[in-house]
This record gives sequence, structure tokens and C-alpha cells, in this order.
Amino acid sequence: MSNRYPLTIGVAAGKGGTGKTLIATSLALAIAESDGTPVRLLDCDVEEPNSWLLLSPDEHERRTVDVALPRVDMDLCTLCGRCAEVCEVSAIARIRDKIVIFPDLCFACGSCVFACPVNALSEVPKTVGEVRTGLTPEGVEVREGRLAVGQMRAGPVTREVRTAVEPPLVTVIDSPPGTACPMQQAVEGTDFCILVTEPTPFGRSDLRAAVETCQALGVPCGVVVNRLDPGEPVPDDLSPEGVPVLLEIPHDRGIAEAYSRGEALYRAFPAWREPLTHLYHEVRRLAGTRSE
Repeated sequence: MSNRYPLTIGVAAGKGGTGKTLIATSLALAIAESDGTPVRLLDCDVEEPNSWLLLSPDEHERRTVDVALPRVDMDLCTLCGRCAEVCEVSAIARIRDKIVIFPDLCFACGSCVFACPVNALSEVPKTVGEVRTGLTPEGVEVREGRLAVGQMRAGPVTREVRTAVEPPLVTVIDSPPGTACPMQQAVEGTDFCILVTEPTPFGRSDLRAAVETCQALGVPCGVVVNRLDPGEPVPDDLSPEGVPVLLEIPHDRGIAEAYSRGEALYRAFPAWREPLTHLYHEVRRLAGTRSE
């Protein structure tokens, strides 16, 4: 079966610190070197992006992410309150003889500007983050989103990271941890999602939530178990029914030390290259995508 057809793989985790970025970065390297396939890694963990640190790409582009926030001209405003009526998140209000805008609540949808009958509202740009792009020696294109300090909504930055012209054959998405909206936004529409977990009570609990989230999104998923005690089998209750365990990584001090130095698993330990390549081919098989 040919591997020359598009595939988008999400890498997620029910909780932070399970090794999600460890898998995402090394998987991208394995794909690029084993198949010579064009690969892009999208770091959508925009509040705490770390893929760039492990892959050390040469940066060739950086741009800001802006949203359009409303601004009111009180010389034109008639205080009709129509703008506040149409705002679904209460980010604009009429308070006595003023129209007050709460930018931290605003979704930048533009409804208030459209609804104003006297054109007293206009839109002004506000920078909420940045996206930078680079290329590794192995040929992995890395796109990292970073939310600006003090900003609370990751959505605009995540959308910008995921927006790409002429995508490569394989895209790996390093999603935010957890199962809230940022994770869902990153994973939605992928062909397969790898869920990274650990054999702890917290890992079990959060993995179940992550599996349920993938099922609700209609995205097939499998599990990578990290920090498994050497010689110990995967606990029966760790992988939910019907969700396969794709890879087991032992609790290894050497891996932890390499990761703390900012070294990708694929580069630091050649012995892991074959298992990571096998992980990619297994994901492609389970995703059920078609060959050319």
C-alpha cells in the first residue's frame, strides 16, 4: 500500500505532562526520515508550546495574529443599545450615557459593528499572539503558535496555526492537554488521534475523558502508554474497550534526562526509531485513509 496520500494525525492527552510533545515531535521525525514524506508539525498548544524546543528548526517566517475589536465613536453614538442587544457574550454594554466595551470578553465576531444603525462602531486590530514557521534538517516543517501574555482566548491563534496553503502529505498536530475547547479545536477533523497517557489514577481518569471527547468528535483514536514500569504489562483498565494500545514506553531515566535537555526521543535514542516508524504505519492503517 502506498503512503503517498494525505493524513492528519492529532496527538493529545487527557492531562498535561504525559509525554504528548515527546511523541508528536518524534513521530514527525520518524515519518520524514522513514518515508521521505513531506511532514508538517503544528504546535497548537499555544499557551505552552514546546515542540520548537525539541526540534530546533531554522526559522524562516514569523507573523503576528490579530483580531478586530470594536471601538465606539461617542460623537456618532445615539445610545440606542442595539450593539449590546446583539452581543451574545455581553462584551459591550450601555451604562448610563456611555457604551462600554470589555475587550477580554469580546469574540471579535463583528456583530455589533454590523448592527449599529449610525455607524458609530468601527473595528481596530489587536495582537493576541504570533505564529512562527521553521524547517528541521530532516525536512519537518514546524509551525508554532504562541498566545500573547495576558490573553485568555487561544482560539484565534490555534486557527491561524491550522490554516495552511498546500498542506504536505502528513500533518502532525500537537494539541493542548485536557479535553476543553482548545483541545477539541486542535483535534477536530483529524484522521486519527493518538492519546498519550501514563499508568496512574490521574492518567486513567483523564484518558477516559479524552477517549469520550474523540468519540464525540468522530475521530478514531489509539493509546500510547508512557512511563510504564519495565517488565510490567499494560494494566487492563488503562485502555478503554475498542481503543488499541499502539506503543509502550518504559519509565526510563535516560529518556527523561534527554527530554529535559530538549532532545527529541527519535534523535537521542536510535533504538526507538523503528518503534516510532511502526507507530506511524499502524496509525495510517487504523485511520482507514485511502491509497492513491
